[in-house]
Amino acid sequence: MRKITRRDFVNGTLVAAGASTLPFATSSQGVMATLAPSYYPPARTGLRGSHPGSSDHAHSRAWNGRTDWGATTDLQEEYDLVVVGGGLSGLSAAYFYQQVHGLDKTVLILDNHDDFGGHAKRNEHTINGHTLLGEGGSESFEEPHEFSKIVRDLVKDLGVDMERFDTAYDVGFYKRHNLRAVTYFNKQIFGQDKIVKHPFCDYPGFVEGLLRSTLSYEEAVEQTPLSAKGKEQLLRILKGGQHVLNLPKTELPDYIRTHSYFDYLTRTLGIDDPGVLRMARGTPVDYAGVGTDVMNLGEALASGSLGSDPYAVWKDALKEGDYQEYVNKEGDTYAAKYPFIHHFPDGNASIARSLVKKLIPEVGPGENAEQIVLSRFNYNELDKPGNSARVRLNSTVVNVKHAGNAKTASDVFVTFIKDNKSYQVTGKGVVMACYNMMIPHIVPDLPKEQEAALRRLSKVPLQYTTVGLRNWRAIKEAGIGMAICPGNIHQVVGMDYPVSIGGYEFTKTPNDPCILHLRSCPLGQTVGAPTIEQISEARYRMLGLQFKDYEDEMREHLGGMLPMGSFNFDREIKSISVNRWAHAYCYGSPGAVGRQRFGRIAIANSDAAGSSLFQTAVEQAWRAVKELA
Repeated sequence: MRKITRRDFVNGTLVAAGASTLPFATSSQGVMATLAPSYYPPARTGLRGSHPGSSDHAHSRAWNGRTDWGATTDLQEEYDLVVVGGGLSGLSAAYFYQQVHGLDKTVLILDNHDDFGGHAKRNEHTINGHTLLGEGGSESFEEPHEFSKIVRDLVKDLGVDMERFDTAYDVGFYKRHNLRAVTYFNKQIFGQDKIVKHPFCDYPGFVEGLLRSTLSYEEAVEQTPLSAKGKEQLLRILKGGQHVLNLPKTELPDYIRTHSYFDYLTRTLGIDDPGVLRMARGTPVDYAGVGTDVMNLGEALASGSLGSDPYAVWKDALKEGDYQEYVNKEGDTYAAKYPFIHHFPDGNASIARSLVKKLIPEVGPGENAEQIVLSRFNYNELDKPGNSARVRLNSTVVNVKHAGNAKTASDVFVTFIKDNKSYQVTGKGVVMACYNMMIPHIVPDLPKEQEAALRRLSKVPLQYTTVGLRNWRAIKEAGIGMAICPGNIHQVVGMDYPVSIGGYEFTKTPNDPCILHLRSCPLGQTVGAPTIEQISEARYRMLGLQFKDYEDEMREHLGGMLPMGSFNFDREIKSISVNRWAHAYCYGSPGAVGRQRFGRIAIANSDAAGSSLFQTAVEQAWRAVKELA
């Protein structure tokens, strides 16, 4: 098979702020180029997520302080609301605004990416005429029983039936195919390509129905390619617990909140083997977006790190709710009190698509979230002049400024770059639903205290890669439901969630095509360095990689992990989408000062609450809309 380094690879062309008006009798539609009929971003593969070109103008503004974008054309478009950012929060804000003020109110959503949804990215892979769906970011509802009324009502309005997931998620899939949590040690780091059928951590616990290991700690450790010293130290961690601290029970909860996990490993347990420390550092993966070297002991235990399983060895140190044993009553599969099963085949992209469908009914068929799972949207409907709500993609906002004094102005000018040209529109109000740390760079006259609060924010880099696999016979033969991979860029490889809904059927047999899901949380190279430094370094290194770098690493990774007789990379791999999010999980919070309304400008996005959850994105959208009332 030919190499796939160029397959459907698309370089985004994005853009972004004193404004000339359109020539007489010229409409803005004549300036905004019509999309090609074939324009359909979900089917694009290669580098996705924050794809190449999507942040160029934002970086020019933030990094280089660029303010001169050439002549700016005033499109003479006036909206009741302009939303900056077309992710879940921005789309929710647009929906809430029309629900509160009337469906006739005009809304423009601007986003710098080639697709809407933000981190809720839909990945489509087509193999032999069969479309496979995967999530490129925001993947599931987390503990929906805790949703606020605002979120519950929105989900209901979109036609999501929560009880439907009880049957849509095939909890018996892993047991039928004997797929379990394993650890893959690669030759490059550990000296030997070796699978051990034990995860050595509790990260896989969220995958409902995944088989747990049947090996004892001693049996599993003995099978690793670690040195004799490394094996002894790994076993020491696995058999550790609150008893080795030799503290009164009443002091344990405070101790684990005030002492470093790595101090516990290196000082209390005496761990110094590089391979074991590497395993320990990376086990949270995307649970928190940082390594355990910057976590306290309690945080590391709650994230399922080495030495956290079974729960009983830490039960007096952890508060109720901080940790749970992910095990079913038979003890053979992972299970949770509140199962992590509320998942569409494309993740929360189905929610983003449902919101767009509500805002622009003509975009595609289907009346609720389940009915649009297989719906192919017509992207030419997104920015039609007749729509009361419009979504304008490939448009980077670079300046948002009141038309006069912020306290008295009734309008806000919004300047954006599209196709390397500068344009301006006007809104009676603006919701900033973009990355919050970008706001000080594009809202130039923010109060100093608010600006400082927003600038303190950061976001950790994450990467979700979806792979279109011709068949999964090699996966079945290896018995892999999820592999923890401490030596690779992608620290986790696994089958996608077994969900069939809305006419979409999850893979049934190993002879069928499937989606392989790979996760990566890049870490800084200096263990124990300050978190912010590690985040910046990891982001820089991630963005320095090209698609070929990822393909080569995956070729080595999957080739070393899967049975040679059943797996050939060029034969089995049909497509790859590398969803790189240089700014993923929020790190820090702007607080009330950072998210406060500024004149006719309100602030949304889950960043505004220092969170990365779907429900927070929705709640912040609702707050922002109410503030503009």
